[in-house]
Amino acid sequence: MTPRPGGRDRGPDDRGHEPAPARAAAAGPGAGAPGGLGAGDERDRGRALLVVGDVVTDVVARYRGPLAPGTDTVSVVRTLPGGAGANVACWAAHHGCADVRLLGRVGAESAAWHERELTACGVRPRLVVDPQATTGTVICLVDTDAAAERTFLTDSGAALRLGPADWSDALLDGVGRLHLSGYLLFSESGRALVRTASAAARARGVPVSLDPASAGFLVELGRDRFLSLVEGVDVLLPSRDEACLLTGRSDGEGAAAELSRLVPLVVSKQGADGALVARDGAVLARVPAAAAVPLDTTGAGDAFTGAFLAALLAGAGPESAAAEGCGAGARAVERVGGRPPVPGDDPAAPPAAARAR
Repeated sequence: MTPRPGGRDRGPDDRGHEPAPARAAAAGPGAGAPGGLGAGDERDRGRALLVVGDVVTDVVARYRGPLAPGTDTVSVVRTLPGGAGANVACWAAHHGCADVRLLGRVGAESAAWHERELTACGVRPRLVVDPQATTGTVICLVDTDAAAERTFLTDSGAALRLGPADWSDALLDGVGRLHLSGYLLFSESGRALVRTASAAARARGVPVSLDPASAGFLVELGRDRFLSLVEGVDVLLPSRDEACLLTGRSDGEGAAAELSRLVPLVVSKQGADGALVARDGAVLARVPAAAAVPLDTTGAGDAFTGAFLAALLAGAGPESAAAEGCGAGARAVERVGGRPPVPGDDPAAPPAAARAR
């Protein structure tokens, strides 16, 4: 494949000259992509998706277990753009949402790279450049002998510092749905931003969705605190483990049903078992998974969420939108990393997942 300028063939430290959007990222809310996030095209007013969340650098190490403590384990390592919020935005754009916007916070050392990668996926990024912290980094250990299951080592970096000072109500101009990454809930500034953004969205009648993001971090946050923070959210998109953790139940269906007594619509991702759609204390639909041969499950839930939200904005009902989400999740696990293929990839070349074997 011929390297694309600024594309995935260049790493986060290969900055060159920062493009104008990256240079403008620290200028204040509304700066970023051409026209600013508050501009909004009259033709698409009310149809945009605004995602607020994490942008990180993923270091994906695929190995064939077991790991050899104290010595070397042969692996294939790739550095890729990631972050749950950023991944959701990219998959929503990939699934036809014409105006996807992302508010995130990164370090100066990789701001231009992340800007280029998001733009290549069709996302309009508003990246605040942190003057002190570096971009968050996640080491993804993917065991190719265990259904491509992954373990994360997470340094959230600048993502944890996203806060109300980075917000402007003008970011909601033209927005039809606000989506919040659950990783925002794991820092004080992020929790304050969730409250600020949610209140602004409710004042404008913009519906709000949230993905809990991490069962491990939820344990530390606590069920009651989480549920108080998501008050007013209209769609909750937990994994089966997250739903069970939040309800204390061991069965996925019961957990989804119980959560839907607290949140108007719950769409619970069940991995290889598809998804559940629950409302008013009952599971309304069981959506089957799409067939896939997994290479890396990193970002599968983000792909589901992005495709689901794009379908909702296009007018689909929850069950049809969940089916779109299951299809996206299946495609995601057949690639390495958490992002969809980008326009400009050579169709004759093997997919990124195959190249990284």
